[in-house]
Amino acid sequence: MKVAVYHNNNDIRLEERPKPKINEDEILVKIMASGICGTDVMEWYRTKKGPRVLGHEISGEIVEVGNKVTNFKVNDRVFVSHHVPCNNCKYCLEDNHTACETLHTGNFDPGGFSEFVRVPKINVDNGTFLLPDGVSYEEGTFVEPLACVVRAHRIINTKKIHKVLVLGSGVSGLLNIMYAKHIGAEVVATDIEDFKLKKAKEFGADEIINATSDFKYKADKIIVCVGAMSAIKQAFNNIDKKGTILLFAIPQEDIKLPNLDIWRNEITITSSYGAAPKDLQESLELIKNKKINVKDLVTHRFSLEDIGKGFKLVANPNESLKVIIEPNK
Repeated sequence: MKVAVYHNNNDIRLEERPKPKINEDEILVKIMASGICGTDVMEWYRTKKGPRVLGHEISGEIVEVGNKVTNFKVNDRVFVSHHVPCNNCKYCLEDNHTACETLHTGNFDPGGFSEFVRVPKINVDNGTFLLPDGVSYEEGTFVEPLACVVRAHRIINTKKIHKVLVLGSGVSGLLNIMYAKHIGAEVVATDIEDFKLKKAKEFGADEIINATSDFKYKADKIIVCVGAMSAIKQAFNNIDKKGTILLFAIPQEDIKLPNLDIWRNEITITSSYGAAPKDLQESLELIKNKKINVKDLVTHRFSLEDIGKGFKLVANPNESLKVIIEPNK
C-alpha cells in the first residue's frame, strides 16, 4: 500500500509498505478521507517526532474484521479516533480522559495518510464509530476536530449568557464560532486576513474585527485559535473580570503572564487537548443532525500523491480552509 511519510512541511515522501495484518480483535480500514490538521504543519512540534505517517482525522470503510470483533463488519463506514483512553485510571475515573497516559501513547497503524490502517483492539472498543446514513466520508473527518471544540467549551462552561471572543478564524476558529453559536452565545471573531473574516461572518460570528486593529471587547470567554503571541496579548487585553482564556492553539514560545491582572480580576487561564469518547459521540450527533455545518469548510481535496500540495496550503492557508486527502480515489 502507499503511505505518505512526513519529514517536514516541504518534505513528504510517498512510500510503498506492506498492508498491515490484523489480529483477531482488530479491524482494517480503507481510508476514504483524511483531513490535514493545523497541528500537522506545526514543524517545531512535528519534525522532532518524524519521520512518521501522520493523519488522525480519518474516515473509511472496514475491509477486514478479526474473528473476535462482534460490533463491526466488513463494509461498515466508520470514523476512527487515533487517541483513546483506558477508562480505568484516576484521570478517566474523574472524567479527565484526555490526561490518560493510554490516550497519549496509543494510535492506529500507521497513520491516516495511507491507503489502509490497522485499528488496535482498544481503538476498536473505545474509538470506532459508525458513520450514520447521510454523513459523508468528508464530514466524518470532522468528528475529531469538532469533538475537540466540544470538549473545550465543556471545560470553560460556555453558556448562552456569555460573550465569546474567538481569536483566529481558521478551521478551528470557525468550528469554535459555530459551536458557541449553537450554544446561543454572542460571538465576536478576529483574524488578520479578509478571507477568514468573511468566513467567520458566514459561519455565524455576530461581529468580526481585524486583529491588526487596537480593538476593545470585554469577553467572558476567550478562545485562542492561533499560535501567535500577539493573540495571547489580545486575550489578556480583552478578558473581562472573572473571565476565562482558553488556549485552543499554543504558541511556540512560553507565555508571560500579567500577574496583577490575573490576581486582581480573578482571571482563569486554561487549555484543552484532544477529545474524550463522549465528546466524539456528541460531535458525531451534531454533524448527523446538521447542527454544525462542517461540509462547507472543505475547500481543497488532494490525492495521496499530491499530499505535499495540501501541506503547503495548510501551512500557508491564504484563501483555503479544510484540506482533505483522499488516499483511495
